[in-house]
Amino acid sequence: MHALEKEKLPRLSLGEGRNMVTQLLVVNLTIFIFLLFTLVIYKMEDVGEPRFHQDIMTWLRLPADPAKLLMRPWTLVTSLFTHISVWQVFTNMVWLWCFGTFMQHLAGYQRILPLYLFGGICGNLFYVAAMQFIPSFHVLNGTEYWLGAAGSIMAIAVGVTAIAPRYRIFPLLAGGVSLWVITLLFIVLSVGSLLASSTYGYTYIPVLAGGAFAGWIYMTQWKKGNDWGSGFNRLTFKLTHVFHPASQQINPDDFKKKNSPSDIDQQPFRRIGKVPEQRLNEILDKINENGLSSLSPDERDTLLRASRTE
Repeated sequence: MHALEKEKLPRLSLGEGRNMVTQLLVVNLTIFIFLLFTLVIYKMEDVGEPRFHQDIMTWLRLPADPAKLLMRPWTLVTSLFTHISVWQVFTNMVWLWCFGTFMQHLAGYQRILPLYLFGGICGNLFYVAAMQFIPSFHVLNGTEYWLGAAGSIMAIAVGVTAIAPRYRIFPLLAGGVSLWVITLLFIVLSVGSLLASSTYGYTYIPVLAGGAFAGWIYMTQWKKGNDWGSGFNRLTFKLTHVFHPASQQINPDDFKKKNSPSDIDQQPFRRIGKVPEQRLNEILDKINENGLSSLSPDERDTLLRASRTE
């Protein structure tokens, strides 16, 4: 397969170091398995499921009551990674894989985690605010709660659609399906599942609305050149590399070492088609970091030439 064809395929591999989608999947599934295992222990010891929710879930899920939220502010984040239903975690992870892969391919892996957190927190705040300001929700204010990654996934879905609504999926199927069609289907299914999940499922719709708003504004700003997650990414890199050797504490995404002409002349390289391998690797790294949209016309032409056989 040619180089250009390879890069057009969204990749999802557990062995890929810079695949943030895979890492989010692993975190969510690990927490889910731990909670499920703990629930089984509670039932085996005859403690009961209500005690499990009181002892553990209360500290992880987002309360609708602002007074309780002020006592447990960390639930704004922990609720984004907390699932207790098999169906909920399955559907959320499938959609996260789907839209996360598109986002990572089109905009780079560095957009995933900041948008996941930003969209999820905005969705949570919309939920708490709606429980206070919508009169029909007031009766449920003291007892309801929210958990799950639906708001975060909605942010990623709307965000990637905002920057590439006509991106084609399944190209062999009558020319492909536009990304906005898949997103619209996702929104309809998400709202429908909430309404069908319980009598008060409509109270969770603000979570999706907040996530959608966050995803749209975040990625439209990114498209204009304003990367709201750059500071978060730098902080995350420093925290995860604090115990690494000094040579590994420089973020390669912030600082790209430029080789001098003499260094380049001394480095062996081979050509792929009519393009030096070194130049092709630079372009592929740029796509991995910032997506296809970051390529200049000259770089797109170079990648196209590299995909052609001599």
